[in-house]
Amino acid sequence: MERLESRHKPLTVMPSPGPVPFIDINHVHSMAFPSLSITLSQRQLCDLELLLNGGFAPLSGFLNRADYENVLVNQRLANGTLWPIPINLDVPREFAERVSIGNEIALQDAEGLLLGILKINDQWEVDKSHEAISVFGTDDRSHPGVFYLFNQVNDIYIGGTVFGIALPHHYDFQYLRNTPSQLRQLFQELGWEKIVAFQTRNPMHRAHQELTWRAAKQTEAHLLIHPVVGMTKPGDIEYFTRVRCYEQVLKTYPQESAMLSLLPLAMRMAGPREAMWHALIRKNYGCTHFIVGRDHAGPGKNSQGNLFYAPYEAQHLAQSHQDEMGITIVPFQEMVYSHKKASYYPIDEFPTDDEPAAISGTELRDRLQKGLDIPEWFSYRGVIDELRKVYPLKHKQGFTVFFTGLPCSGKSTLANNFILKLREMTERRITLLDGDVIRTHLSKGLGFSQEDRELNIARVGYVAMEITKHGGVAVCSLVAPYHKARYLAREMISAVGGYIEIFVATPLSVCEARDRKGHYKKAREGIIKHFTGIDSPYEEPVSPEIRIDTTNTVPSEGIEIIIKQLQLFGYIG
Repeated sequence: MERLESRHKPLTVMPSPGPVPFIDINHVHSMAFPSLSITLSQRQLCDLELLLNGGFAPLSGFLNRADYENVLVNQRLANGTLWPIPINLDVPREFAERVSIGNEIALQDAEGLLLGILKINDQWEVDKSHEAISVFGTDDRSHPGVFYLFNQVNDIYIGGTVFGIALPHHYDFQYLRNTPSQLRQLFQELGWEKIVAFQTRNPMHRAHQELTWRAAKQTEAHLLIHPVVGMTKPGDIEYFTRVRCYEQVLKTYPQESAMLSLLPLAMRMAGPREAMWHALIRKNYGCTHFIVGRDHAGPGKNSQGNLFYAPYEAQHLAQSHQDEMGITIVPFQEMVYSHKKASYYPIDEFPTDDEPAAISGTELRDRLQKGLDIPEWFSYRGVIDELRKVYPLKHKQGFTVFFTGLPCSGKSTLANNFILKLREMTERRITLLDGDVIRTHLSKGLGFSQEDRELNIARVGYVAMEITKHGGVAVCSLVAPYHKARYLAREMISAVGGYIEIFVATPLSVCEARDRKGHYKKAREGIIKHFTGIDSPYEEPVSPEIRIDTTNTVPSEGIEIIIKQLQLFGYIG
């Protein structure tokens, strides 16, 4: 493959917004582009955009192995520059076998648009356990960043210099999408010398407004509300709704004291390391101060019920490096409301003669879905109006019922009869996604390897998500033997509506005795390969919403159990 330097020697490199050089594609139409290309994942696309626009300065490409390993151990690049989060291009093994150091690959989005060219200068197989412990401080799969690493990141990393062709194009909220250079120029034009940035991946309410305005007054700075609109934690409210909420909150600040701009970042939920990373990024965007909260970029609790990161751990790490980063960290505690004083206070300054008032995210969602009142002291009417659009009353929400279990466990019988009963009780549109039918149409051609099985569930999950998103009911009946695939389907669907997993926990011996088609017998004789329960594993659900063993339960009893549970959840009356 032709080398990039020699091919581009006569060309003039375009002005670049950051360390990544740009090439004017209009002047290189006659050049031979790399024959190999890779379509970037959502996270890779976010990373590339911040490499290209200078948000990840001083990085000029995806990390090579020396930089990567130094980041893991020391939170620094190999040359000593502070950088706490590895930025790598992961590729499938079969792709990695087709390239070598010195080759160039084209980087494109899902529509095939060429965004950049990567010249490979390193390639290695990643030790995911080492990366998880180093970056996240844990290898607990209940951590969303760890789960993503082990289940969605490829095993081979490629490092190298990136040559930019074009920034990813966004058709939504273009008036709020500023690159670092654009934002720095805007600050200069406005005469803003001190800017305090606020990072968020959630809607803002009165406590957030109070916190940010206090920070602005404390630092005598203007305020930049700089929310993440790339990848966030699974289950978070999509950014379209959040941006409309931010625009409502922006109206509450004094005129010309605050502005809103969007950050195309893929969060890792890495707590303390991420707080420092966020500060470095905001420094590139021209900010002089950065707010770090009590549990900044924390994913909540681990599988033992304890917080992944200690309270204020993120603040302490970020503050310890603020001089080197060149941005002042503004630490803030949780803001809570006093009914007696009719005011918000940091928790450590709360009046001793009153009890703090707060509404958790879980309680807020519950109030929205039940149509309950949300007090004025908690949020703004405009914000709540926007949230009610995405959290309709539960009996008006779309939802998915996902039956999983061994072959011949009784899934299809339950699913078909459940649909009949549901149609008697509701006028909702109901769609059955049955395993056998799916493999005849949607997944025709797929085999029964783990990879093909997971792809099958991904396709079913996507269809169920679309049905759920538009207010319908999707009833899925599949073996779905792997936890990873079921988890990803749950995350995808839960973001847009309800999700109820039903584990049909009929024992293998009973399933085998019921098999009228003789599949189990053929599997034991080796005639059928990759048969779940015989020569292919079934990973039982850990915490399904409903568990039914059909050994001694007739279908009508199982349907009654399911209907009662859906009524308790509020999805049907």
